[in-house]
Amino acid sequence: MTNTPGDPRHLETLDRDLARYSNLELASAYVARPLVGPGIALVFVVLAGLGAALFFGQTNNSMIVIVAACFGAYMALNIGANDVANNMGPAVGANALTMGGAIAIAIVFESAGALIAGGDVVSTIAKGIIAPESMGTADTFIWAMLAALLSAALWVNLATWVGAPVSTTHSVVGGVMGAGIAAAGFAAVSWPTMSKIAASWVISPVLGGAVAAFFLFVIKSRIIYQDDKIAAARKWVPVLVGIMAGAFASYLALKGLKKIIKIDLQMSLMIGAAIGVLIWMVMIPVIRKQSEGLENRNKSLKVLFGIPLVVSAALLSFAHGANDVANAVGPLAAIVQASQSGDFTHAVSIPFWVMVIGAFGISFGLFLFGPKLIRMIGGQITKLNPMRAYCVALSAAITVIVASWLGLPVSSTHIAVGGVFGVGFYREWDAERRIRKARMAIPDRANFGPEERRRRKLVRRSHFMTILAAWVITVPAAALLSAVIFFALNSTLG
Repeated sequence: MTNTPGDPRHLETLDRDLARYSNLELASAYVARPLVGPGIALVFVVLAGLGAALFFGQTNNSMIVIVAACFGAYMALNIGANDVANNMGPAVGANALTMGGAIAIAIVFESAGALIAGGDVVSTIAKGIIAPESMGTADTFIWAMLAALLSAALWVNLATWVGAPVSTTHSVVGGVMGAGIAAAGFAAVSWPTMSKIAASWVISPVLGGAVAAFFLFVIKSRIIYQDDKIAAARKWVPVLVGIMAGAFASYLALKGLKKIIKIDLQMSLMIGAAIGVLIWMVMIPVIRKQSEGLENRNKSLKVLFGIPLVVSAALLSFAHGANDVANAVGPLAAIVQASQSGDFTHAVSIPFWVMVIGAFGISFGLFLFGPKLIRMIGGQITKLNPMRAYCVALSAAITVIVASWLGLPVSSTHIAVGGVFGVGFYREWDAERRIRKARMAIPDRANFGPEERRRRKLVRRSHFMTILAAWVITVPAAALLSAVIFFALNSTLG
């Protein structure tokens, strides 16, 4: 017996078929969603290669430049996915910025930093890690730079996938070192430079953590633990915002504006001191007005740190774009120069079109893949509020200035993540101290057993160990991968 069009059973069959199609569409959308990001990224990489083809389509070694442009675009995407999260994570974790707002600010300021203040003259092979003369020929040098670029990008991609914030600078350093050793042996490496970089693995996070913990101690002792929190905030928040403004002014003058004007450390500190005092004076009436009517509780204090935190995230992004874009495009610029002129022993000037690839790649990488690490740094290591996130942001600026004064190479990634850990471990220590104090006053109070004490840890140890392991193996892993890629390229194309 067949169903007629008006038969209710026909309608039931139709509903079942429509439901199947609807479920199929939902399943297709669910499966396709993870492929959208990689698909857009692939289109960007292809466009970078096509752009290089337009510039160098009629020249010698044009295919090499096209391949290098694709590798540089891929590296820039990975820097955006991994490195930029360090600047935005604390502000998002503290709810001072939404994820969308953080990404928008980062894209604007990262691109501005890269295009306005980036593109400074870089040394031929990643800041003197290996001797250029040891490369022998331009072709060997080009294969080495291609291997370094691809290995660094692959390593950062893997680290982002497992949720570990790693230093893209150290990834490039490892890639250059591995390719240099494969091409010219261990004698080609500047081991004093490498020893300084290895020392920075320890110095960067420890210094960043110590500075962040110190400022959290100041905020807790001078504001949070005071009887009249609002009165204390009116006195100390302008001072803290002035310190932040001065630190960032020095940081940007020292690190972010090298292309526009050359400023030494002493001059940058003087600029920072002047701007810090000016902002402190401006913020006194602003904070007084902002604090009117606020209740005398910790939650009220968060309002006063919101705007400084957003500004600090923007300034960190500008400085990061100005400095770290060279990680993506420095080797690419060196390949372009070596391909055009055969010169690979002198300083390399980065062309504007190469800077555009770096700037847009970082922005696309952040937009497509950045939220995962932003969430991890902002909320999964330790719980952040605006005061704690402020301490992390301030420690990033101050630590870079101190490291420059001491002449130490440091990683912005290690400093920022070290600051998050410093804040978390200080909170653990402070909570333990207050428990001991309460137990001394009332012996039966706050008497937690070992299991409860472990549960009350404020820093997730699994993230701590994962990140630490990723930091330690970044340079050797990128070096080994680079050496393998170099041998493959050299044997296939050399």
